[in-house]
Amino acid sequence: MFKLLAISFFSLVYSVSFAQHKQISIYLNGQFTNTLYDKTAGNNPWAVGVGVQGYFNSKSTFRPTIDATTDIYLADNKVMVINPDGTSPEDLGGVVNLFGGVSYLTKNQIYWSLVMGPSILNGRTCFGIKPSFGFYFSARERWTGKISYINIFNRDKASGHDFMSISLALGVRLY
Repeated sequence: MFKLLAISFFSLVYSVSFAQHKQISIYLNGQFTNTLYDKTAGNNPWAVGVGVQGYFNSKSTFRPTIDATTDIYLADNKVMVINPDGTSPEDLGGVVNLFGGVSYLTKNQIYWSLVMGPSILNGRTCFGIKPSFGFYFSARERWTGKISYINIFNRDKASGHDFMSISLALGVRLY
């Protein structure tokens, strides 16, 4: 089911981007993500990743937005955490987020966005939200910077703990 959803999502973005070239803006982002809260935060304190962010341009200041990112957690302190029931939560090797939502663009090249959707952690799908604050370096909107808060709900099944992180991204418009 998830593969069908992902294929449909990217097919829609691909077809819209070529059918209405002026109606969409696509950005390629590089990002650094710092873990704020997780049961195994010592085993995944930070990550690096890439993302694609797309805006469906409209005459309104509100724009439909898609945000797909992937992060790889490279640091690990190799400490085993044990749940009260004797199980151990998995360390994160990586996180994939496929979010959709809306962004609000102000007149002075600043934008706010709220996107949500599935997050994949170690092959398990959870629900996540990502509010962001971003800005463009010029009126041409060629380069963008963004700071985001990411909350992935029920990351650990046994305890019901969430995963929270903050992400700093720098992006360039592809078209």
